[in-house]
Amino acid sequence: MKILAFATAREKAGFAELEIDADPAETPRAILARVAPNLPLGNIRPAVDFEYWDWDAPVGSAAELALIPPVSGG
Repeated sequence: MKILAFATAREKAGFAELEIDADPAETPRAILARVAPNLPLGNIRPAVDFEYWDWDAPVGSAAELALIPPVSGG
């Protein structure tokens, strides 16, 4: 699985992109606890294969987990 971190999530995680092996039963929360245990999840939203995802839902056979920080616009 590829993990992508954007903007402030990238800064806090310490990586922009990371390749890992993930079990289909793992959740985004469990994956991040394993690869970035000090990352505060607070305002970050997970997206799995281009869809917003629940932190505690299994990732299944997904190829990508994206960490999306809050966005603002005008």
